[in-house]
Amino acid sequence: MRAIYVQIKCAMGTAYRVARQAVDEIEELSEIYSTSGQYDLLAKFYLEPNRDIGLFVTDRVQTLPGVVDTYTLITFNAFSAERGPTRR
Repeated sequence: MRAIYVQIKCAMGTAYRVARQAVDEIEELSEIYSTSGQYDLLAKFYLEPNRDIGLFVTDRVQTLPGVVDTYTLITFNAFSAERGPTRR
């Protein structure tokens, strides 16, 4: 599985509704946080390695009611204190 992070900008007053709907409807969602700054939410998704990331974001995330903008971060390696980079 590949982790991606998507920052989500929401229409005024809709961040909690967007977060709730994402939790309820997107099974690839691992966790979602409210944030401060330019974006209102930060979501972590796990996708199959061959999954089209752009299509996933445009079809599943950007179409949620209240989403105004997204910014996607693609990850390469996961590190932890015990193991260093994980290899798959």
